[in-house]
Amino acid sequence: MNGSKSPLSLAMELMKLRVIVLLQITAICAILIHDALVRNEVVEGTRTWVDTLLAIGLTVVGGTLSAGGSNAINMWYDADIDPHMKRTMNRPIPRGDVQAKTALLFGITISIIGSSLFFFVHWKAAFWSFFSVLFYVFIYSIWLKRRTPQNIVIGGIAGSTPPLIGWIVASSATIPSNYNPFDVGSPIPWILFLLIFLWTPPHFWALALYRSGEYGKVNIPMMNEVKGPESTIKQSKFYVFLLFLLGSLPCFWPNSGIPLLWAFIAGCLTLWYALSVWQIDIHEPLDENGRMPKAAKSFFRSLFYLGWMFISIVVVSFLPPEWLGPLGML
Repeated sequence: MNGSKSPLSLAMELMKLRVIVLLQITAICAILIHDALVRNEVVEGTRTWVDTLLAIGLTVVGGTLSAGGSNAINMWYDADIDPHMKRTMNRPIPRGDVQAKTALLFGITISIIGSSLFFFVHWKAAFWSFFSVLFYVFIYSIWLKRRTPQNIVIGGIAGSTPPLIGWIVASSATIPSNYNPFDVGSPIPWILFLLIFLWTPPHFWALALYRSGEYGKVNIPMMNEVKGPESTIKQSKFYVFLLFLLGSLPCFWPNSGIPLLWAFIAGCLTLWYALSVWQIDIHEPLDENGRMPKAAKSFFRSLFYLGWMFISIVVVSFLPPEWLGPLGML
């Protein structure tokens, strides 16, 4: 490693810790949701606050290392295109502070360490952590990203696993003891998985619209570059509609374990987010950097939206069933 920055600072840049924070929040929320439902006797098990804190600690450390390792490997693979994009040209490798091979070795090492930590609680948690790393590196970064405008859609699977892993860590004592990694004992973590999966396309497409032209310069087939901005916005609206349906699941899924109240909160939050997607105007005047301001607004609102969706389900899960009345568990 070269340059004036410390090795720790460069390692944090390679791991893209600011991006990882939101992912780890979703994993923490999954743990809190599980333990809240256990305390309210909706989900089987016995949990103390010490158990909750230990689960959070292990999940955050393991998840940060595994996701950070994936990001470092991605920077190694994208070393040829990062210098040509404004949003990536100041990363450690383009700056010359870190050699590409060093980033690769660093990423492989910490991703293996991070994913292996989950073996201490349950092999299914370790499975999904390794799956996320391998899917992100080989399926998204190496195979999809430079070949298809569906790169973000399919690649979003990798970023949707943190709440699944968090739930498995929290429920490790009661999780079904079979060899099916998809059987985690509850539909709730899969609902949280789908929430991130459906949120990813409109979230990243708004960023691509905002920074329109940058991906085209390096031949990355983002949806707006291949199908055009109008088609991209239409597809974004479709995914927002699916998000609205997902939030309505407690109304139609008996015994899902999710309080009915969340359906109303999720609906309001999704409508609030949807408004920003519908307001994107491909004909609006560009800013001084040649970017679409309303697309930027939608991108940043999507971050708050995902955070509030997870926080809201945590809050309603902690509410005693008798407080919820008709808006309680179905």
